[in-house]
Amino acid sequence: MPPLDKKPSLRYADAGVDIDAGNAFVERIKTAVTSTTRPEVMGGLGGFGALFRANFSSMKEPVLVSSTDGVGTKLLLLQTYDRPEVAGIDAVAMCVNDIAAQAAEPLFFLDYLASGKLDETTLVGVIEGIAKACRICGCALIGGETAEMPGMYAPKHYDIGGFSVGVVDKPNIIDGSTIVEGDVMLGLASNGAHANGFSLIRKLLDIRHEKNPDWANDILPDGTPVLDALLAPTTLYVPAVKAMLAANISVHGYAHITGGGMFDNIERILPDGLAATIDCSAWSAPPIFKYLLDVADITQDECYRTFNMGVGFVVILPALIAEHAISVLKEADETVFHIGHITRRNNAPAVTLLHNEV
Repeated sequence: MPPLDKKPSLRYADAGVDIDAGNAFVERIKTAVTSTTRPEVMGGLGGFGALFRANFSSMKEPVLVSSTDGVGTKLLLLQTYDRPEVAGIDAVAMCVNDIAAQAAEPLFFLDYLASGKLDETTLVGVIEGIAKACRICGCALIGGETAEMPGMYAPKHYDIGGFSVGVVDKPNIIDGSTIVEGDVMLGLASNGAHANGFSLIRKLLDIRHEKNPDWANDILPDGTPVLDALLAPTTLYVPAVKAMLAANISVHGYAHITGGGMFDNIERILPDGLAATIDCSAWSAPPIFKYLLDVADITQDECYRTFNMGVGFVVILPALIAEHAISVLKEADETVFHIGHITRRNNAPAVTLLHNEV
């Protein structure tokens, strides 16, 4: 047999994974992570598992509430236009807003961040966005995973997933079961499309690009650059829910308006036999929606099933306390709309939208 050729000398870095760069990345994000800490957090970065010493002595029956989510195809645009901090904020918001919809307090958050090659500046931006959102919500960034996987992602592309755990006292769980006929619905303003509907948004942008290749430099009628409105971070509704809890407002239902829009997210919390009527003229959709929808023929129902159309969170509660709730929410810096009411279903659809032109 012919002699074997001399074996090449290889390191992990030659295959595209730089352990030293990964360790340097961890060092660089320590300040951001530490800024989110809570008293229950034990230790710091570097352990095999994150430690959280829970103390629920103030609760009768503590119930853990968990959520996991991502940023969807909005991430492609965030990468194209270099807005990693928004990706981090969105990853947190999509999880903690779901937790808040059951009146739970988010306790901690973990992220999964993956790329083909570790671009430290970009990924640090993502972590700083995560930390910013966690600080706003009082939620600890307790750990995560940064995976460098050569060949899995296109250059400069990354993916992010979020995981959060919260807690609520069982008697205080809000799940829609107490909603009754006559309740009113308050809508909390969104910050644009948030992180839903971007597969359709990208198709709409492709159509616009055919007519105007320079669309990314467009300005909306209100003076906002299109990119700023399009890629605005998801609103965090945790402070609003905390304010409602602190004020002892008797909420019957919360809905986070994500995929499925007004239709699916309201219906999922309605008790059998009840329906919601929503007056879409009660608020004005942000200008970015008109900008997007002008280029195609999309039905009103499709718009409100795909996008939040300007309302990112809904509160359902007794009519008699609505004004008090509105004042509490405004004090928490929310823009609030009185958007509808609850009726008997009587063979009607679960959710009826009285439409308004976008």
